[in-house]
Amino acid sequence: MTPDVVVAGGGPAGLATALHAAAAGLTVVVREPRPGAIDKACGEGLMPGAVDRLARLGLDPPGQPLRGIRYVAGTTAAEARFPGPPGRGVRRTALHEALRAAVAAAGVVVEERRVSQVRQDDDGVLVDGTRARYLVAADGLHSPLRRGLGLDAPAAGRRRYGLRRHVAVAPWTDHVEVHWAEHAEAYVTPVGPGEVGVALLTTRREPYAAQLAAFPALRERLGEPTSTVRGAGPLHQRARARVAGRVLLVGDAAGYVDALTGEGVSLALAQAEAAVAAVAAGRPAAYEADWRRIVRRYRLLTRVLVTASAVGPVRRAIVPAARALPGVFAGAVAQLARPA
Repeated sequence: MTPDVVVAGGGPAGLATALHAAAAGLTVVVREPRPGAIDKACGEGLMPGAVDRLARLGLDPPGQPLRGIRYVAGTTAAEARFPGPPGRGVRRTALHEALRAAVAAAGVVVEERRVSQVRQDDDGVLVDGTRARYLVAADGLHSPLRRGLGLDAPAAGRRRYGLRRHVAVAPWTDHVEVHWAEHAEAYVTPVGPGEVGVALLTTRREPYAAQLAAFPALRERLGEPTSTVRGAGPLHQRARARVAGRVLLVGDAAGYVDALTGEGVSLALAQAEAAVAAVAAGRPAAYEADWRRIVRRYRLLTRVLVTASAVGPVRRAIVPAARALPGVFAGAVAQLARPA
């Protein structure tokens, strides 16, 4: 049988695509070479919009409620609560296990293999010898399929990298804490009753311990590591387009600005739904405009923050300004809480 959709990549973006496709009555096959739940370097804070989208897929992954965002620089701090329901701090592996279970329950076939060769014509796509009507490339930040389709575009600006580790300590807040230093930010996310994740975003390629040394007050209150360090980057990736004939790019494969605002999962879930809607309607090209609508707010806010934080005096003023202008900071946090 010729599947309607082959999904390349079994991370959250790919599995969400498969769930939406199955719900739409499409036959779908997922191809992912890595077995089991896949871990990766990420902040693990799901914004309220992501929690809502997961709930609409019937998913309720375990984690800690997140009620807002707190910025910290030295002795200066500013915080704002989400205006509606909370977000959630969820271990990446727990999120992935929940999605894998939902995909299995939906009867979606997951093949432990990589997508390597793609050829297409007006009627379909030949994916490593398998004929399908469409291919969704959800194969990650450094997507080989994006590159192979000639959709890679140069990414200007500073290169930023992510590092993440978990430590044993009871969460001391129900907010995501963002600690600011000269060349990096540390994102502290409660993920369990006795565990937090500490993700670092930085312009420097140095070991995790060396990066964490820029946050002495934070380092002093952290417990023993409960996971190994994982890294990712460069984070900024661009695509010339999100649609190439019958191939659609979803999630990080479609392009990525930075993890600073923590909206990655929310955006991936929204893109998965939009891509399937375009395919189900037989109008794959419509996904490009939908993608731009979904990411418009994220790209604007993230680019402004990343650009501003690259200038030393401006970077040092971010937390004091957030404290001095609580209404502005609360408005920005409310934007992050909105569904993508």
